[in-house]
Amino acid sequence: MNTLAFLLTQIVNALSQSALLFFLGVGLTLIFGLMRIVNFAHGALYMLGAFVGYSLTKWSGNYWVALAVAPVVVGLFGAAFEFAILRRLYRRDAHAFLMVTFGLALVVGEAVRLTWGPDALQVPAPDLLAGVMFILDEPFPLYRLFLVATGVIVAVAIWQFLERARLGLLIRATSQNADMASALGVDVKRVRSAVFGIGCGLAALGGVLAAPLVTASNGMAATVIIDAFVIVIIGGMGSFLGSLIGALLVGFVQVFGNYYLPDLALAFMYLVMLAILMVRPGGLLGKEA
Repeated sequence: MNTLAFLLTQIVNALSQSALLFFLGVGLTLIFGLMRIVNFAHGALYMLGAFVGYSLTKWSGNYWVALAVAPVVVGLFGAAFEFAILRRLYRRDAHAFLMVTFGLALVVGEAVRLTWGPDALQVPAPDLLAGVMFILDEPFPLYRLFLVATGVIVAVAIWQFLERARLGLLIRATSQNADMASALGVDVKRVRSAVFGIGCGLAALGGVLAAPLVTASNGMAATVIIDAFVIVIIGGMGSFLGSLIGALLVGFVQVFGNYYLPDLALAFMYLVMLAILMVRPGGLLGKEA
């Protein structure tokens, strides 16, 4: 493989990895931006999305059904959890949210183990994306190109949703001043439920998309939750654009680090985070404390 072909394939690999990380990071940052909740269950919901996607694929025989339905199922579960549990805690100390969402992560993890068993489950990629294409005469999986395209489409869709949709405007208004938004007639409780559900659904979308690459396994939650928090810290808590930039940085560091210095790849990710925090303590696009 020549140098240019290698660089191009590695760059596309990094972009596909960044797309998966973006779904995690943007869901987490949407929840924090509005609700100031650090959702420790985010990785578990990512894992739940992968397993629900597995069952839907097996039941329907169609991966596209799983891709469309699993995020909705997990999103509705998240909205129901916010309505039943989190809504009672808004006037309490922030530590209450940490404990409750950590408890949710444990419950979801045990429920997944009891329902689907301890073994990793393979989710086949759709036939349409099972082949390869050639980049400078080098084969490259079509599925990874699909991940890149999906990441771009979802990023643009979320941006347009936040900028132009009525619910997006309500989310932005509520995140800036919930009391004023409530005084103007906005149902803040309903907006919070919607945002928590959307954030959980985005995590599940990442899980469904990752399953054909890494299989659906009980270890998925622990693997990705650290990456999700690193992305949000790098980009700035509550910043949509920051989560996108953070996902790109982490994705490229992981891919190139794992190739050149696999033993130090994780350390490089933390070094990037520390370097950014030394210059911008609130993250790249976050508000300074």
